[in-house]
Amino acid sequence: MIVSLIDEIKNGESKTLEFKKEFPNNESIAKTVIAFSNTSGGKLIIGVDNNGKIIGLKENVDIFDLQDKIASIIYDDCYPNIIPEIYTANIDGKIIIVVEVFRGSLLPYYFKKEGKNNGTYIRIGATNRKASYDNILELERQKRNISFDEEINYDVDFYSLDISPIRLEFEKVGKQIDMEKLKNLKLIKEENGKIYPTNGLLILLGKYENCAIKCARFKGKTMDIFLDKKDYNGDLFSQLEKAESFIKNHINLRGEIKGLQRTDTYEIPIEAIREALINAVVHRDYTNMGRDIKVGIYDDILNIVSPGGFPSTLTEKDILEGRSEVRNKVIARVFKELNYIEQWGSGIKRIKSTCLKYGLKEPIIKETGDFVDVEIYREVPESAGKVPESAGKVPEKYRDLSEQEMRIIEYIKNNGKITSKEVEKLIGVKNRRAREILKEMIDRKVITRKGRGRSTYYSLRAHQK
Repeated sequence: MIVSLIDEIKNGESKTLEFKKEFPNNESIAKTVIAFSNTSGGKLIIGVDNNGKIIGLKENVDIFDLQDKIASIIYDDCYPNIIPEIYTANIDGKIIIVVEVFRGSLLPYYFKKEGKNNGTYIRIGATNRKASYDNILELERQKRNISFDEEINYDVDFYSLDISPIRLEFEKVGKQIDMEKLKNLKLIKEENGKIYPTNGLLILLGKYENCAIKCARFKGKTMDIFLDKKDYNGDLFSQLEKAESFIKNHINLRGEIKGLQRTDTYEIPIEAIREALINAVVHRDYTNMGRDIKVGIYDDILNIVSPGGFPSTLTEKDILEGRSEVRNKVIARVFKELNYIEQWGSGIKRIKSTCLKYGLKEPIIKETGDFVDVEIYREVPESAGKVPESAGKVPEKYRDLSEQEMRIIEYIKNNGKITSKEVEKLIGVKNRRAREILKEMIDRKVITRKGRGRSTYYSLRAHQK
């Protein structure tokens, strides 16, 4: 046990670990214990400084008196009652006190003096944070073992909703959806003879403002300058499809000749991209109406950030080991039914293993505050955002091109010319955006326009060929 504790201390403060160099004040102890009880449990260690250095308690301190004092503080200041384990450990002759707290079942726990609305605390990263009203509602749902997406929304008339996006998805996998199926999936509920939609149905249809995916391609490795951006709303299925297309348009293709055939594959395995997007959509926190999923493509990584940390009962270590807890039971059940999810708890492992098999560095999947952050490395960061040598020698001032522009140049190199219609198909944009990109490339003297009307086409300028 001592070895395990030393390893924990070496890893530093976290969602489940807090250090105090000296005996803290009563309020600090109570709030930390409450936060652990409302989140994933944890250990408060007294006798270790903020940097993880083991200081130990003062030599003349009465250990038993200190343990009794901690127990009394927790009993007097916390509600409902919290019963921690309080023990000492001797590490290299230095005595520390460990207050180990387990996640409670009588949620939410709060500081008596401040009351439930103002005195409920949760653990975000390595800090205790006062719970918002939405956080408190979520804790109460967890106590009743129901999820936000299972709750009825009484403000929306079910019969005013167009559920054809869901019906279409079920038809794609050879299944039908009717009123009985909607009830079984908890997409609708009946009360007093009236049918109501659940939050899950409204989320799937994209009816809440935070049901969105915002995508951006940035220049370089920072967010200072973006080259392209799109915001996707509507039903979750179309959002996923559009977000995947956006990513494909902004990462590189690599070609391989096998026999007489050329095979093009993306620099990041599509399976990993899809899995990361599906995880973000299915497991994110929908209770906070001010946040959405963000996809960022940089020269070196694909970054997908989704609101809400890991589920309260799980730590980052648990998640990476394959443990699973579903935050959105209705959304997850529908996605499982539609074969978007193969096996519970396997998504993160699959993202990592797929990238490693592809020869990429292992992706980073971490909890950052109350967000989950996924970073998938790109294959050749040195060439991202620039025209490869195979596209011809380009003057220095023209080399900083986007992936979309790179594909247009590569297409012209292979075919001699390109039309705006071909650009639309090639990079997956609408006519207006295709013309904007082509105009920008003309203005920068990368390509030239020829012909008129329907006969208009574009070719590389002489110095590019």
